Amino acid sequence: MILAVGEALMEFRRSTADGVLVRPGRWDGPFASGAPAIFASVAARLGAPAALGAAVGADCFGDALVERLGRDGVRTDAIVALPGRATATAFVAYADSGERDFWYSVHDSAAMGVERGAVERVARDADWLHVSGSTVAFGGGLAEALEAAAAIVLEGGGRVSVDPNLRPGASAEARERTVALMRRAHVLFPSEGELAALGLPEDALLHDGQLVCHTRGAAGAVLSGAGVGPEPVAVAAPAVDEVDPTGAGDTFAAAFVTALRDGADPAAAAERACRVAAQSVGVLGAMEAPVGPG
Repeated sequence: MILAVGEALMEFRRSTADGVLVRPGRWDGPFASGAPAIFASVAARLGAPAALGAAVGADCFGDALVERLGRDGVRTDAIVALPGRATATAFVAYADSGERDFWYSVHDSAAMGVERGAVERVARDADWLHVSGSTVAFGGGLAEALEAAAAIVLEGGGRVSVDPNLRPGASAEARERTVALMRRAHVLFPSEGELAALGLPEDALLHDGQLVCHTRGAAGAVLSGAGVGPEPVAVAAPAVDEVDPTGAGDTFAAAFVTALRDGADPAAAAERACRVAAQSVGVLGAMEAPVGPG
């Protein structure tokens, strides 16, 4: 089973392409979102056994998130609903240039109240844990539960993948914790410049036997390391009219991990991931594109 741990939230997307959150305008949503939730949803819809460890409020948004994830096939017994705390929300505005402005309520929401014991119980059934750096950056009990799950999965002989997902202004502590998880991981999904920003030489990672999948958005991916061969391998992404890029990296990682876990070689896994991620950006909402096995 594949496990993701972290924030599940409801996202509102500004439908005017001005890239400004605080100006009056039109909005679409709410859409089920949050990097680990997107990952778990896509993995489950692709046919993998998948679970999410998270916390939501005992409110209409929390109910909708749990219902949606359950309908997608995600194991939800490690998602707790907390009375008196609101489900996390996010507001995202994109400009025509591709730049975005966003605001999250995660720090003061139910998402921070994840139940570590429930996460640890599910982690004992997992052979793969996927880590989003955004979860590490939120810190507190959320990051601690994720780190505890990583220890359990690794001790059980399972594998770990990490998407650093560095956000502007990430604290030194968050960066250190992310690096610590990356050094123990089997698969990494850095975007442009992330390894250098974290002070991680790629040669050292490859020497340790890790598989590095550099995600390049519309330009596809570049693979190095375990199972790839002596030279990096570039994989192209299909051309697509981009409507909403939110969650494309999480979708890519889910498709890659499910394929790799099923026995695909890294290049084939990346080709599948590029196709699924391209589908995801063609519609509004990070989890709204039709995804299924095959």
